[in-house]
Amino acid sequence: MAQINVREVVLDILLELSGQTEYSNVLIGAALDKYDYLDSREKAFIKRVSEGTIERRIQLDYVLDQYSKTPVIKMKPLIRELLRMSVYQLLFMEHIPASAVCNEAVKLAKKRRFQSLQGYVNGVLRNIARGREKIVWPDRQHDPLGYLSVCYSMPPWLVSHFAENYGGEACGKILEACLERRPVSVRLDERLSEKERESLLATWEKDGVRVQAHPYLPYAVGVEGVSGVRGLAGYREGRFSVQDVSSMLVVEAAGIRPGDTVIDVCAAPGGKALHAAVKLNGTGQVIACDVSRHKTDKIEENRARLGTENVSVRVQDARERDASLVGKADVLLADVPCSGLGVIGHKQDIKYRVTKESLAEITKLQKEIITNVIDYIKPGGILMYSTCTMNPGENEEMAAWICESFGMETVGMEDRLPAVLAGEAKQGMLQLLPGIHETDGFFLAKLRKKGNPA
Repeated sequence: MAQINVREVVLDILLELSGQTEYSNVLIGAALDKYDYLDSREKAFIKRVSEGTIERRIQLDYVLDQYSKTPVIKMKPLIRELLRMSVYQLLFMEHIPASAVCNEAVKLAKKRRFQSLQGYVNGVLRNIARGREKIVWPDRQHDPLGYLSVCYSMPPWLVSHFAENYGGEACGKILEACLERRPVSVRLDERLSEKERESLLATWEKDGVRVQAHPYLPYAVGVEGVSGVRGLAGYREGRFSVQDVSSMLVVEAAGIRPGDTVIDVCAAPGGKALHAAVKLNGTGQVIACDVSRHKTDKIEENRARLGTENVSVRVQDARERDASLVGKADVLLADVPCSGLGVIGHKQDIKYRVTKESLAEITKLQKEIITNVIDYIKPGGILMYSTCTMNPGENEEMAAWICESFGMETVGMEDRLPAVLAGEAKQGMLQLLPGIHETDGFFLAKLRKKGNPA
């Protein structure tokens, strides 16, 4: 088998991403699957350099523009990505000798038929390596926006967006959190006994996995030091699912009762729908819908693994009304497509793709979905509206629009939230912010359809 150059794998990921055909987490995951036979250190290098180069792109380009006569924007795409990934190694991976970074970059330039630019690549990188302690960053006092944008690699307009909507102090914490590596969030099966739960976690720790209890929910834990959750003890037996705590809170806040019918209209990969099934404890039913067979297959896979019998899965576009579902839902879950600003920490390229215009456009789709599914709710039934973003236009303003347009009212959910969050739930709504809360950026609203239950 031919030897794999891990830096070339990273370069190809970055080049493919520059075409914006897929999100970075999907491309990196596909590459790691393809080269699964590599040892753990090589796979860790691919993941670290790919993710780091993407998340630090603005900062890397700022440095390159100081040391290169050719601006980043005018570079050949391959040279641009090669320099970005190399500068990332120079600035953020100090255990790698600068000489190795420079030499490997030059070799790659030659291998990819850019022999004429070998000297340029070498000169730029060696100058940065020698001068990295003297890089001039934007002045935080005189240019706070520029400083935050460059040093946290966040587009200036998004820095302003977070500051204007959540305050300067919260903005700083959000930006920091977007660059932090967080544990993988796992929901343990609530039906496990305390002894079974302790035994499972002890097995993980024995295998070298770092486990930490989450402060919000007793069945939520964070895991670190694991290359893939599928290899963890208990995965095949359905003893746990990967799910962010913010998503778990939606189901907690819904107040699902035995015998309820729960409809999830944007369900893939099935976290909330399958969590709802656990709350029903074998009674009632959950109808999990999503737009394509590809998405519903993921729900089916998880449903089968978790052994939840009271869940039915169907392909159903939430933008198209399904007459068979009208008036059926005691609880309707609508985690609608959104701008995704709350999960930048997992999908770093979101911050480069989203625009002010796209924030306005996405609300049209959200309104179309809600308009089509609102009749699924019984009189007196509950709508749990949620997004994984931080944008009042998609969140508080959308919840207000739903109430005004469809005869809904907000419902207090303080009694169903962890005590540490109860005081922040206002008028049936809760905005979670990374860096402030122990979750992704996430919004949830609990709304009731006016009228007496049938």
